[in-house]
Amino acid sequence: MRWILVTFVALCVFSSTIPWLQKLGIGRLPGDINFKIFGKEVHIPIASTVLIATVILLIGKFI
Repeated sequence: MRWILVTFVALCVFSSTIPWLQKLGIGRLPGDINFKIFGKEVHIPIASTVLIATVILLIGKFI
C-alpha cells in the first residue's frame, strides 16, 4: 500500500516538472502517455516514474 502512495506522489511531482525533465530525456520513454484533451496537453510519465523509483530504490539499498 505504501508503494502505491509513493508512486502516486512521484507521478504528481514528475507531471508538474515534465517540461524540465524532457530536456533530460525523462517523459519520452516508451510507456509514457502524452495526449491533448480540450486543447490542453496531458503528460502521464508512467515508465519514467517506474525507472526513477527503481533507481532510488537501488541507491537506498546500497546506502
